[in-house]
Amino acid sequence: MNAYRDADDEDEHEDEGEDEEPTIPCPYCRREILEDSPRCPYCERYISDEDHAATGKPLWVILTALLCLGIAVWWLFMAF
Repeated sequence: MNAYRDADDEDEHEDEGEDEEPTIPCPYCRREILEDSPRCPYCERYISDEDHAATGKPLWVILTALLCLGIAVWWLFMAF
């Protein structure tokens, strides 16, 4: 079997409709993507909020850092 197909073979394959995965339009860029895609391969935006990876730091990390910074500044002012 030839590894390359010419345009005629490709057109025939499209007409047969064999096991094509369902597609939907991306809600952001409107290009066709696979229905099960968590992210659009074209605009790279997540389709739903559940699939979106958390990018922010947890609140406790920020509060702890601010508290430590406050203690360090207070300690410096009290030492001098």
